[in-house]
Amino acid sequence: MRHWREDRQLRQMQIPPAQWQAALGDWSVYQRCDAAQRARLHDLAGRLLLRKHLVAVNGAELDDLLRLRIAGMAVVPILGLGLDWYDRWQTLILYEGPFVAEHSWEDEYGIVHHEVSERSGEAWERGPVVLSLDDVWHSGRGDGYNVVIHELAHTLDMRDGSANGAPPLHPGMDAAAWKRDMQAAWDNLARRAEQGEELPVDDYALEDPAEFFAVLSETFFEQPEPLQQAWPLVYRHLVEFYRQAPVQPEHG
Repeated sequence: MRHWREDRQLRQMQIPPAQWQAALGDWSVYQRCDAAQRARLHDLAGRLLLRKHLVAVNGAELDDLLRLRIAGMAVVPILGLGLDWYDRWQTLILYEGPFVAEHSWEDEYGIVHHEVSERSGEAWERGPVVLSLDDVWHSGRGDGYNVVIHELAHTLDMRDGSANGAPPLHPGMDAAAWKRDMQAAWDNLARRAEQGEELPVDDYALEDPAEFFAVLSETFFEQPEPLQQAWPLVYRHLVEFYRQAPVQPEHG
């Protein structure tokens, strides 16, 4: 029944191709999609807008094109998985500029610490997902950065109950190989950063395993070739998990 209602609502929305092009046409990820992939992206993005609540706060403003851009970026990670992978969150909150997050934690000595920081995005296991509109506008500009994909990768990671860099893998995927190859890439990235070498992903990935997976995910879609060249085994794991292959084989 839900899909039947959504099908009817999508027909009523009647988003023309020109509007999708205006919203996403400058994005390299959208540009490399073939006709079938674009049709699936349009369908899933439309359903996401029907199922989820996009809420602008603190002066942020949403128009139709921005809604389509956010929804289009949001569904790229689940093009091969399905929208049900996002069923644990319902609301996406957009701030004008960075938002201030407050966190408390208790250390090993029982001392409670409080932290106040400005962030570009944040995600919780049961939602909401929070994004800075400034960072949304800076996403998908060819430098590997995409806060929408980054934060939604966190929601996929947390589907097994914790953000630990290991999302629930599909049947047939080797969890031990995932852990081994991700650790090897982490160690390689730390060594490169320490020696001042050029990095295949943003060094924010070294914050913790959850951020490593989120940064890998945005790079996987935004700049897949350098990621594949640096860590081919990691790239293959992400291909298997996301059920997508951004780097297409060359035909000679």
